[in-house]
Amino acid sequence: MKKIIYSIIICTALLSSCSVYRNYHRPDNLPVDSLYRDNPAVGEDSLTLGDLPWEEMFQDSLLQNLIRYGLENNTDMQVAFLRVDEAKAQLMAARLSFLPSLTLSPQGTISRTDGAKSVKTYELPLQASWEVDLFGSLRNAKKGTQATLLQQEAYRQAVRSELIATVANNYYSLLMLDEQIGISQSTLDIWNEQVRTMEAKLRVGEETENAVTQARASLCELEATHNDLLRQQREAENTLCTLLGMTSQSISRSTLAEQTLPEEVNAGVPLRLLSKRPDVVQAEMELANAYYATNQSRAAFYPNLTLTGSVGWTNSLGQVVTNPGGWILSAIGSLTQPIFNRGKLISNLRVSKDEEQIAQLNYKQALLDAGQEVNNALYAVESVKRTLDSHQRQCKELERTVQTSESLYRTGNATYLELLTARQSLLSARLNMVSDRFSQLQSVVSLYNALGGGCE
Repeated sequence: MKKIIYSIIICTALLSSCSVYRNYHRPDNLPVDSLYRDNPAVGEDSLTLGDLPWEEMFQDSLLQNLIRYGLENNTDMQVAFLRVDEAKAQLMAARLSFLPSLTLSPQGTISRTDGAKSVKTYELPLQASWEVDLFGSLRNAKKGTQATLLQQEAYRQAVRSELIATVANNYYSLLMLDEQIGISQSTLDIWNEQVRTMEAKLRVGEETENAVTQARASLCELEATHNDLLRQQREAENTLCTLLGMTSQSISRSTLAEQTLPEEVNAGVPLRLLSKRPDVVQAEMELANAYYATNQSRAAFYPNLTLTGSVGWTNSLGQVVTNPGGWILSAIGSLTQPIFNRGKLISNLRVSKDEEQIAQLNYKQALLDAGQEVNNALYAVESVKRTLDSHQRQCKELERTVQTSESLYRTGNATYLELLTARQSLLSARLNMVSDRFSQLQSVVSLYNALGGGCE
C-alpha cells in the first residue's frame, strides 16, 4: 500500500510541470498599444469616463429612477442573474467532484426451499467511490467551470452596462422629441395667425389668392409633421417602458436643456479595456474555458485511478448458521488506461485545440471591436460639438433673415415666397439644433458604454 502511495506522489510531482497542470495566461500578441487612434497617452492611474459610477454620470433624478427600475425589472438583466446562479451551482459541483461519493443501498431477500421455513436476509452496505485526480482531469474541469462563472459574471456586467446606456439614450430621445414638438407647436401657432392675417388681407384686396393658398398648404405640411412627431413620441415612450419591464404608460421626465454630462471625456490607456469592457472579459473567459478544455483532452490520454470500498452489516454470513449477523468490508482499486480508443482521444484533442484557437481569435476581435467603438465615440463627441456650434450660428443668422423678410413683406418689398423660405429654413435649423444636442448627449453615453461604464 505504501508503494502505491509513493507511486502516486511521484507521478503527481512529475506531471506538475506538464501542460495539464498549467494555469491559463493571457496571450502576449494582443494589439493593445495601438487600439486608440488619436487619443493622447495618459497615466495608468488616471480616472477615465468609464470609471464614473452611473449615478454621477447621469445626474437627472428622474433618469436615475428609471435606470434603477430597469436594473431590477428588465428581463434580460434577470436572465443574466440566473445564468450567474447556474454557473455558481456548476462550480460547486465541480469542487465537490474531488470528494468521495457515498451511496447507501439496502438490500433484502426472502428464500424458501422444499417447503422449509422462509429465510429472510438483508444487507446494509455503505459504498464509497473516489476518483484520484492524478492527471488533472478534475482540476481542469474545475478551472474551466471557474472561467465559465467569470464569463457569466462578465455577461451580466455587459447586460447591465448596455441597459444603462440604452435607457439613457431612450430617455434623451424622448426629451429631444419633446423639444421638437414644442418648436413645431410654436411654429404652428405663428403660422395659423399668419394665415388668418393673410385671409383678412385677401378680403380687402391686399393679398393675392396664390399667396394665401401657399400659406394654407404650408400649414397643412406643418400639421402633418407635428402629428408625426407626436406618433414618434408615443412610440418612444412605449419602447422605453418595454425596456424597463413595465406596461406602456406615460414617462415622467425633465427637459433637454436641464441635462448635464461630464465635459472631460478621458478614455484612459487602451490596456484598461482588458479589464473594464465586460464583453472583452467575457471573450477572455471563453478563451480560458477553451484552454482548460484542451487540458482535459490531454489528461484523457493518461490512466484513470478510482478507489472504491464498502462497509455494512448483514445477517447472512454463510449457509451453515441461519442468519448469522456481522460486518462486511471490501476495498477495490482500479486503474484504467485507454488503449483501443486513442483515435477518438486524438480527434478530441485536435478539436479542443482548434476551439482554443477560435476562442483566441474571437478574443482578439472583441478587443479590436472595443477599440473601434472607443475611437468612433471619441471622434463623435468632438464632431457633434462642431456641428452644434455651426447650427447655432446658422440659427442666429436665419432669425435675422426672418425678421428682415417680415419687415420687407409688410412694406411690399419682398414676396411671400421669400418670407416662407426664410421661416422654413429657420424651423429646420432649430430642429437640427435639438437633434445635435441629442447627438451630443448620445455620443458621450456611447463613449461611456464603450469604456465599460456602468459596471459594478
